[in-house]
Amino acid sequence: MRAQVGNWLIVEGLTDASSRRQGEIVAVTHPDGTPPFWVRWLDDDHRSLVFPGPDARVEPHPVHQPAGSPAVAEPVPGRAE
Repeated sequence: MRAQVGNWLIVEGLTDASSRRQGEIVAVTHPDGTPPFWVRWLDDDHRSLVFPGPDARVEPHPVHQPAGSPAVAEPVPGRAE
């Protein structure tokens, strides 16, 4: 897994879509883009150092959830979807 600043880390829950977490990658710790990543989480806006597991993936943009689901991603200003 490799990422760039501005990519999105999506961590899927094991039980249902309500446990999905999305965060913007705000810093990478290695020049080749490999983990760990500093991530700003959309659900509570905190930042953490993340070592992604097998349930995670990197996307170039936020992944939207169905209406009514918690942690619905909002578009990033200046970024086309």
